Amino acid sequence: MELNTVYLGNKKASFKNNGVKGEYVKFGKENYYKISNVNEMRPFFMSIVSNSNHWMFLSSNGGLTAGRKNSNFSLFPYYTDDKITESSEITGSKTIVRVNKEKKTFLWEPFSSRYVGVYEITRNLYKNNFGNKVIFEEVNHTLELTFQYSWNSSNRYGFVKKSNLINNSDNVVSVAILDGIQNILPYGISEEIQGIRSNLVDAYKKCELEIDSGLGIYALSAIIVDRAEPSEALKANIVWSLGIDNPTYLLSSVQLDNFRQGKTINQEVDIKAEKGAFFTCSEFTLNPESEKNWMLIANVNQSISSIIAIKEKIKNDNNLVNVVQKDIETGTRKLKKLVGASDGMQLTADQLYNTRHFANTLFNIMRGGIFDENYTIEKSDFVKYISKANKKVFKKKRKLLQNLPKNFSLQYLKDLAKADEDKNFKRLSFEYMPLKFSRRHGDPSRPWNRFSINTRSEIDGSKILDYEGNWR
Repeated sequence: MELNTVYLGNKKASFKNNGVKGEYVKFGKENYYKISNVNEMRPFFMSIVSNSNHWMFLSSNGGLTAGRKNSNFSLFPYYTDDKITESSEITGSKTIVRVNKEKKTFLWEPFSSRYVGVYEITRNLYKNNFGNKVIFEEVNHTLELTFQYSWNSSNRYGFVKKSNLINNSDNVVSVAILDGIQNILPYGISEEIQGIRSNLVDAYKKCELEIDSGLGIYALSAIIVDRAEPSEALKANIVWSLGIDNPTYLLSSVQLDNFRQGKTINQEVDIKAEKGAFFTCSEFTLNPESEKNWMLIANVNQSISSIIAIKEKIKNDNNLVNVVQKDIETGTRKLKKLVGASDGMQLTADQLYNTRHFANTLFNIMRGGIFDENYTIEKSDFVKYISKANKKVFKKKRKLLQNLPKNFSLQYLKDLAKADEDKNFKRLSFEYMPLKFSRRHGDPSRPWNRFSINTRSEIDGSKILDYEGNWR
């Protein structure tokens, strides 16, 4: 059969193949490893880390799952890696752009497989040296536009998606853009319920918009239980945005086709029994060689009081973009400090080797934990440990425990245990390990393992020393 030129409608399809290339680049103030033309590779899986209790697993095509602490505090559904890769069109980031150019309106969906061959594009992927940031980039050579979005983490605010639209042409460009995230879970959905009863979960979903602040609230109409008793949902997952002037907000994906077709978009304030989403719809012009930046912030497990506090901050703090950015940078510094404490920061002539050593050390301490503050022991944690480990010993040694200094060294504890005649107290003291930052090996490629990143108390937010690693 003769191979003819392929057309999409009346337009010749653009199936230009470029070689995949990996290199180190400077992006902003940080070093990143860049994979050019990443779409020409088979999709691969990545993990994005943080210094706190965030977890994020994502595919190179944009499909992802993320949350905090463990899989029962998910922002997006926690599935196996094959399903996450397959759900890139319906879960996670989604952007649709209508570009007015040459008296025509062009429809462009960056990173989507819907319009393969319509435009001449280049897709690149960047991941920073410390493994806590990832950037997706699509360059549309036909429209002379570039869209980028990145995932970052903030201990205080949650997950931060930064978006950037760049005009690479010498002309003013007018755009209408819908940008956000979809398939957002409400608070209170366990991995098991989502996995086998997702249709039931949808029936209980309730998405609300706080109009004055643009805050999206994702909750259940009631906690899903199989008992004849009331079970009110008192917490929620939330999403909000900064940097877009007077947007129209959507809380579901129902109107996406209307936007694609150029129809009027109506703001959604109260959506029930639909998969949650958060989109901002706006129109603006870009001058030649200029760009527009904005960000979207999402968090899980939020109480009513914390939601009210965030609302007031959105409405009244004009410096909130810088506050969020500062918290992201603080997280990077703390991550470097954790790895540096285990000799993970090395400087050689081979940058790949340096990055590899950092990653190896990072995943080692994520597995086995790291001692807090150079083996300094806090009285409050040690007393709590003894009270849980052996109630009889705790009662017997109450006075000794009360007289301990607020902070003391490992050697102090060893000397104290050696001098004590109680064999159980001696054993418990030598077994005590004030470790942090540990979790079991578990991810969507190994779903039989369960992980839990216990860094902060659910009650008062205080620090928790805890480990779940595999000790050999």
